[in-house]
Amino acid sequence: MTTIDEAWDILNGLGVSPARADGGRPTRSPVDGSMGPALAETGDLDGVVARSVQAFRAWRRVPAPRRGELVRLFGEELRAAKADLARLVTLEAGKITSEGLGEVQEMIDVCDFAVGLSRQLYGLTLPSERPGHHMRETWQPLGPVLVISAFNFPVAVWAWNAALALVCGDPVIWKPSEKTPLTALATQAVFERALGRFGDAPEGLSQVVIGGREAGETLSADPRIPLVSATGSTRMGRAVAQTVAARLGRSLLELGGNNAMIVTPSADLDMAVHAVAFSAVGTCGQRCTTLRRLLVHEDVAEALIGRLKAAYETLPIGDPRADGTLVGPLIDADAAEAFDRALAQAKAEGGEVVVGGDRVAREGAYVRPAIVRMPAQTAVVQHETFAPILYVLTWRDFDQAVEMQNAVPQGLSSCVFTDSVREAEAFLSAWGSDCGIANVNIGPSGAEIGGAFGGEKDTGGGRESGSDAWKAYMRRQTQTVNFSRDLPLAQGVRFDV
Repeated sequence: MTTIDEAWDILNGLGVSPARADGGRPTRSPVDGSMGPALAETGDLDGVVARSVQAFRAWRRVPAPRRGELVRLFGEELRAAKADLARLVTLEAGKITSEGLGEVQEMIDVCDFAVGLSRQLYGLTLPSERPGHHMRETWQPLGPVLVISAFNFPVAVWAWNAALALVCGDPVIWKPSEKTPLTALATQAVFERALGRFGDAPEGLSQVVIGGREAGETLSADPRIPLVSATGSTRMGRAVAQTVAARLGRSLLELGGNNAMIVTPSADLDMAVHAVAFSAVGTCGQRCTTLRRLLVHEDVAEALIGRLKAAYETLPIGDPRADGTLVGPLIDADAAEAFDRALAQAKAEGGEVVVGGDRVAREGAYVRPAIVRMPAQTAVVQHETFAPILYVLTWRDFDQAVEMQNAVPQGLSSCVFTDSVREAEAFLSAWGSDCGIANVNIGPSGAEIGGAFGGEKDTGGGRESGSDAWKAYMRRQTQTVNFSRDLPLAQGVRFDV
C-alpha cells in the first residue's frame, strides 16, 4: 500500500467520502511521492458564501458561552481522533510523527483557550462628560471569516482562526492548500461530529472549499466576507491584501519569515546547538519560524560551527513515520529544486557549504540539511527559501548583530543566546529585535498558543492565536446611553431650537 492509499483509508475511516474528479490535481503524499485520486473542486462559491452569511445571522444571536460549548465539544472530538488526524498530517504534509501529533495537540490547546475566551470577550466602561450619560465599548461578531491556509501547518493554523472566530460569533470558510486537502476534509468531519452533539448550530457554520488559486481570489474579493485570514508566501499575501483592500475589507496576514539567532560569547553552546538543530531542520525547514540565519560572534564561531557540523552529519533522515527519524521530506519536487537553486546562488555569492546540501536517494523529495558560511547578507540570504538551509555569518559588536538581525525584509521570529542581562534586555528593547516574536535562550520556532503569533514588515502584521488576537474577528462599537431627562451636547456645544 502506498502512503497516499493509507491517507485515503484514514479519511474513509473518519467517514469522509469526498467527490473525485477525472483529471485535475491528484492528491499526493511527499513520504514516497505516491499519487492518489484528484478531488472535485467546489463549484458553487457563491452558494458557499451565501450559506455562511445565513449562518452568521443565526450564530451571532447565540450567547458567546454557548458558542464556546461547541468549541469545547470540538476539542473533545479532536482528542478522540488525535492519532488518526496526526497520522494523516504525516502522510500528506511529510511531518515526522511527533510533529504531526504536536500539530493536533496545538488544535486541542487553542480550543481550550477559546472556550475560556468565550466568557471573556470584554469591553470597557468609559466616563462621559455629559451628566446622566453612560459610555461603553463593546465587541460584536464580525461576519463570515475566510481562512486560507498553507501546507506546512495543514490543520493547526485553521484551528487558530476557527476556534477564535466561532466563539466570537463568526462562521468560517476554509480554503486549504491544494497540497493538503485531505487533512482539511478530515478536520471538517471531526468538527461535524461536534456539531452533531451540539444540536442546534446553523448550517454552513464551517465549510471547506476545495480549489486552487482562483477559488481563493474569488472568495477574497467577495464583499460579504469582512475578514480574510491568509497564511503563506509574501507574494500571495500581497495579492490577497490588495484584493481585500480594494473593497475596504480586513486582512489578517501571516507570511514569510527569515528568522535569525544571535549567539554571543557568553552563550551556552550546548543549548544553542540543540536549539539550532530543531529550529533549522524541524519540518525539513518548512516552518515560517524556521531558523534561516545564524549570527555568531567571531570568538565562538568555529566552536559552534564544529559542533553543528557534527550534529548535522548524524541527523536521521527518512520516512517520517519511522521511529527516530528527525528529518522527513520536502513537500514536493519544486521545493527540492528551490533548495538546489538557493545553494547554487549562495556559492555564487561567496558562500561555502560546511555540511549537507545534497539529495537523499529515495522516493520523494529528501535532502540533507545544509549549513552555509556566508561573507555577508547577500541576495540569497535576504530571500526566504522554504527548505533546510542555514546561513552562518559572524559579527564583532552586539549592536552590529542586532542590525544584521533586522536587515532583512521579513520580521517574524528572532532570538538571542546570551548569559548577559544587558544583551538580553537590549535585544528585547524598542531598539532591539524588530520582529513580532523575540526570544532569549530558546530558538525562534515552536511558539505556544497563549501568545499572539505574527510578525512585522513582509510578514504581514497579522496576529493569531492567543493574547487579544480575538479582536481581529470582531467589530468594535462605542455605545452611549442617556438616562437623564436632558440632552446636553459634548464639548459644550449649544443648539437650542
